[in-house]
Amino acid sequence: MAEIHKLSEAEIRTRVSAMQGWELVAGKLQKTFTFSSFVHAFGFISSVALLAEAMNHHPDWSNVYSRVTIALNTHDVGGISDLDFTLAKKIDELVP
Repeated sequence: MAEIHKLSEAEIRTRVSAMQGWELVAGKLQKTFTFSSFVHAFGFISSVALLAEAMNHHPDWSNVYSRVTIALNTHDVGGISDLDFTLAKKIDELVP
């Protein structure tokens, strides 16, 4: 496995600008997803959990009824890494 390193502020800003709906909030890559119901939101959370576990890279998140907010950073490097962008891309692919 390649070594994981913290990305520079410039790298992060460039990559975030190319992503739809993701933004930098308090040093984390964050996006809020809205679904038609709590059940759909919870199903999404379950799918993200399986992705995160497979990558051994776990997000911070909150769920209020049909809204799920996900915040990503790499605790081991004290910031945002390639892992966060990889997981964000995979998360986006779960939403039709």
